[in-house]
Amino acid sequence: MVIGVGHRERLLTEDEVRDALARGLASAELSDKRVLVIIPDSTRSGPMPLLFRLLFDLLNTEAAALDYLIALGTHPAMNDNAIDRHLGIMPGERGGKYASVRIFQHRWDLPHTFRTVGVISRGDMEVLTGGLLVDDVPVMLNRIIFDYDHILICGPVFPHEIAGFSGGHKYLVPGIASAEIINFTHWLGALVTSMNTIGVRDTPVRAIIERAAQFVDRATTGCSFVVKDSGLAGLYVGPVYEAWQAAADLSAQLHIIYFDRSFERILSVAPPMYDDLWTGAKAMYKVEPAIADGGEVIIYAPHITEVSYTHGRLIDQIGYHVRDYFVKQWDRFRDFPGGVLAHSTHLKGLGTFDAGRGIESPRIQVTLATGIPEERCRRIDLGYRDPNTINPEEWANREDEGILLVRKGGEMLYRARLQ
Repeated sequence: MVIGVGHRERLLTEDEVRDALARGLASAELSDKRVLVIIPDSTRSGPMPLLFRLLFDLLNTEAAALDYLIALGTHPAMNDNAIDRHLGIMPGERGGKYASVRIFQHRWDLPHTFRTVGVISRGDMEVLTGGLLVDDVPVMLNRIIFDYDHILICGPVFPHEIAGFSGGHKYLVPGIASAEIINFTHWLGALVTSMNTIGVRDTPVRAIIERAAQFVDRATTGCSFVVKDSGLAGLYVGPVYEAWQAAADLSAQLHIIYFDRSFERILSVAPPMYDDLWTGAKAMYKVEPAIADGGEVIIYAPHITEVSYTHGRLIDQIGYHVRDYFVKQWDRFRDFPGGVLAHSTHLKGLGTFDAGRGIESPRIQVTLATGIPEERCRRIDLGYRDPNTINPEEWANREDEGILLVRKGGEMLYRARLQ
């Protein structure tokens, strides 16, 4: 049973959050259990300091252990200061109040990180993907989870370009998974396309995520929450899938903004929590359904100076292209990681590729107004604009002109009703 509370019109009080957590965790029967909490990194919004503090208050003396694993996927590791800011840990508290709490980070790049928990067969994949991708795929997860009796998955739910909605068992795959299934699911999402995925609850990628989660032989509880402004609009604790479903339903009501028109130009401001284009690309993903054919999305982020701290070298080789640029030249690109190809086509958006004439026709123009130099932008097939020439306030309140300013790109989904 899911214990939860959610509102469209207001934020939850701290007492409501504490009560929902307390009742949900009580039903999980965590007394004397070793508990591992899987949480997002700082590229995901949410009042993690509040939840970290409340979980400690509720479980520190109840559980035999209370530790954390940051589900980085393939994101770079966080340093200690960044982790402390992310969780609201004050100077001196690591060795004092929270001395019993250990905080780990997922390392997707180290082979000894993983244990194979199962294999999703070709037959199952054909059914789950609707025949789009058919292969045996091993499910390898961070072996640390098997040192614990109970896994608590705690994270926000937003519309998502790969899975439809983030959260839930997505913190297992791709959150603490190996490259094989990360690349498989991301390329599958690219084949379906972000436009046909984002903001849709039941997707082929979500089906694979749920199938992979069935291999985990540890008790699990979901703590899925819905962020609004700087607080929580909803919190649901219980079986992971059901808690995620409840949160996704509320997210669909709060995080999708509809317009009766599409826009010719959108300035999408990527916030500081995205420190490279790999994460900052969400500022494009979330506005693509609101841009008109032939329109332009400008990602405004003067603080971003790198394409990807993890995958930049590969992106420099392939550039940014529409899906069919890769599909119709598969022999040329088959050896590149599916996750990198997916990121490329998701940022470029929909379009076509005429293999016979070698002509690529993106639906829209994507332009960077970042700290990435113009030469590199052109080399990776993106437009460039000097961020110093842009004053975001000059883009405000111009919807009637076909111009939209998104002040915090990357989380809210913007959609034209005609799409």
